[in-house]
Amino acid sequence: MAVQFAGLCGSDLHVYRGHGGVDQVHTCGHELIGECVELGANFGKDVVGRPDLYATLKAGDKVVSPFSNKLRRMPVPSRCLESKLFGSPALEGVQAQYVCVPIADGTLFNLSDPSLKDKYANVSSISDSSDLFLGDILPTGLFASLQALNHPKVLPVILGTPWPNHFVGAIPSDALQPDDRVLTFAIIGLDPVGICALIALLDQLAERQLRYRIVGVDLLDSRREKMMSIYKMNIDEAKPAVREWTSGVVCTAVLEIVGHNSALSLAYDLVCPFGVITSVGVHGARPFPLTRRNLYDKNVSLDFGRCPAGSMLPMAFDLLGHVGGETCLVDRMAGFNEAADLYSAFDKGEVGKILFNPWKQ
Repeated sequence: MAVQFAGLCGSDLHVYRGHGGVDQVHTCGHELIGECVELGANFGKDVVGRPDLYATLKAGDKVVSPFSNKLRRMPVPSRCLESKLFGSPALEGVQAQYVCVPIADGTLFNLSDPSLKDKYANVSSISDSSDLFLGDILPTGLFASLQALNHPKVLPVILGTPWPNHFVGAIPSDALQPDDRVLTFAIIGLDPVGICALIALLDQLAERQLRYRIVGVDLLDSRREKMMSIYKMNIDEAKPAVREWTSGVVCTAVLEIVGHNSALSLAYDLVCPFGVITSVGVHGARPFPLTRRNLYDKNVSLDFGRCPAGSMLPMAFDLLGHVGGETCLVDRMAGFNEAADLYSAFDKGEVGKILFNPWKQ
């Protein structure tokens, strides 16, 4: 691939700070959009029993890649046994002019596929900088919201039936009161992934016509200012406000986006007993901030780990129009000549989302 844009993501900072297990010269990055310039020998051959991309991909097609490659042999491909993460010690990153994509047939999403225009009327109007979000940011935010809203511990509130009767159907005498059926969510971390998680959550809540409240938490004023569509508050205000909303019950589920021990501890403080924390941030610090006794005392369920971005690309594409606009979630577009300074500023929280144009001087 010839790379058109490569993103700088918060998880890239683990390598930048020396926590990523990299001990030699290394190319960072895992977010990219670009053009296919050369195909491997297996493309264009017999495709029976193989992904359609073998037959349809051609040089000149615009493609976006999720952050890890995969074979399509597991229900959750992000943990395919052959999977390698771009920008990790196992696979060089994508902040470069050219990138070789291993197992490309099971990895790439072809944005030049003519069938996309039949499914999505606005596909041609979405900018390339927004299309890049399909590789990580949008699927990850969507994944966090899906995990929270579809968790078995959240279903009793949605269905209005106490645990465990929601598994077998509503019992009229057991029905929850209307005030007990209001879902309360917290999103910790209002970076682009947090914004996409909010958009995905609002979309699903509206589709199901559910009553809800959402609180967003972030230390940075610039991020809170971008989140104008929800009620914004700082960390000191979040706990008392949520308790006031819920008469002390606090949040049905918490989406932890940051990937930091302090964020996970706050998520625990905000979640209700028998609640859910879904964490999609990349955690590097040790030890784990919660004890087994903490989890037992509140019956908290934790969902951790990497989003299966490749599998969620079609679903994420449905939401892409809501985060469109040339630089809706992007703060800077720059060449690699500014990379050192921008990595430093990004690490300090002085700048938000950055896209590198490898060809810009």
